[in-house]
Amino acid sequence: MSIVKTAKKDRVPVGQKAAFGAGHFILNILPGTLGVFIQFFLLTAWGVDPLWAGLLGGLPRIFDSITDPIMGFISDNTKSRWGRRRPYIFIGAIISGILFFLMWQIDDNASQSYIIWHVMVLQLLFLIGNTMFATPLVGLGYEMTSDYNERTRLMAFSNTMGQIAWMIVPWLYVIIPDSNTFNTQTEGVRTMALIVGALCIVFGILPAIFCKGIDSANMENRKEINFKTLAANLKDLFAGIVQVSKNKPFMKLCGATFLVFNGFQLVAAFGVFIIVFYMYNGSYEAAGTWPAWFNTINAMITAFIVIPIISRMANKWGKRKAFIISTFLSIVGYLLKWWGFDKELNSQFNQTGFGKSLNSGVGSIFESLNPVLDNIGMSWFSIDPGSEVPWLVFLPIPLFAFGMGGLFTLMMSMTADVCDLDELENGMPRKEGTFGAIYWLMVKIGQSIALVLGGLILSIVGFDPNVTEQSIETMNNLRIADILVPSLTAALAIWVMWKYSLSEKRAKEIKAELVARRGEL
Repeated sequence: MSIVKTAKKDRVPVGQKAAFGAGHFILNILPGTLGVFIQFFLLTAWGVDPLWAGLLGGLPRIFDSITDPIMGFISDNTKSRWGRRRPYIFIGAIISGILFFLMWQIDDNASQSYIIWHVMVLQLLFLIGNTMFATPLVGLGYEMTSDYNERTRLMAFSNTMGQIAWMIVPWLYVIIPDSNTFNTQTEGVRTMALIVGALCIVFGILPAIFCKGIDSANMENRKEINFKTLAANLKDLFAGIVQVSKNKPFMKLCGATFLVFNGFQLVAAFGVFIIVFYMYNGSYEAAGTWPAWFNTINAMITAFIVIPIISRMANKWGKRKAFIISTFLSIVGYLLKWWGFDKELNSQFNQTGFGKSLNSGVGSIFESLNPVLDNIGMSWFSIDPGSEVPWLVFLPIPLFAFGMGGLFTLMMSMTADVCDLDELENGMPRKEGTFGAIYWLMVKIGQSIALVLGGLILSIVGFDPNVTEQSIETMNNLRIADILVPSLTAALAIWVMWKYSLSEKRAKEIKAELVARRGEL
């Protein structure tokens, strides 16, 4: 249990936490929006073949996985009056925002081949800018404080702000097709791309302006970054990656992250399919906005309830125990989805006096709100006052939200501890950028695999998106997969982290040794 108060010099001011959190909001809103645009609106708005849409979503990830470690190495070894990370964050945010906007300025009548090449080329350029922004941002977070517990508080704060993006993204499926908001879906995509691009620039530059990283003025052994040293730099880059891969605690963090995140991503879309095709018999109109509400409420509970609890758990019991407990709670939450997503149980609940009272209360609120929402162009946000609310689908959320809420809050904090261990074992320069790049590489690999395996699972269970009425066997198998896959991967992650060795006591011993080595007071 932690009983030592954080020294004043190790505390990150609220303003810096907010600026860093603003960067994480962008870190989440960009891939979230990009995924929606490529996987859904390229098909529905421009009529692109699903196979090509899948390739547009997957192939650039290969390029992205190569540029991340390179950018990490460059930022680790950069020498500038503004520090190692902040210049790249500033420039990368601006480039990312502009290119994201340009990527989606596609004419309604453009040919499929033009659309494919336009999105592919602009996406590759966008990913370069996004790597310039994202990789140094992650590295900056690892070095903003050297305190064991303050690192968790910083990551909890930033993860909370990042969750705001996931409160917004599900509504793109509802807002863009709404005829009262946009004349066409293509107009909606172009407009939302402008808004997201502007948000990227405005919020993305804040960490570069207000956040402070480690003082690197006297950091030794940094490599020269220029064209003349390119060959030598590549050799050093590979040597650094090999060095990082030998860090056993870090490899456990990567393994656990891959399992939890991959398991979650594999079934992320299944909840929408189950709500629409099982609970509402394939009627998107009857399902209304409930799939969007499900994902939004999940993000809200994660941000404002789960993450603060996890931060306190880590402070009291240590990060490893907090991760194991939170991951176990997520498994319980996944298991509860069997009853939460049962349409007969939801129907029975709505027939009870309590269920009728809840429906009446929600109906009354939106009955008064709907005219106002129509007048201000937000009709997409309205709810039919006479509709029954699938209340039970929201009951498992407070438990399974501990999975993703705990993952990035705790793993990013523990990665910062690992960077200290690497400095102790391998000396300068510190490699926060390289560690961050490799960690997020595992996330991106997991996401890519999830996109492929998710479709495979849908095929195995016999799900046909072109058929309104799915068989009960298909839907039950899909419900089982929705529970079983993330539960098994979460259980494996607990096993991986069970003997994680970098405890709070050891982390503080490492910090003390580094302070003595550097000659700091």
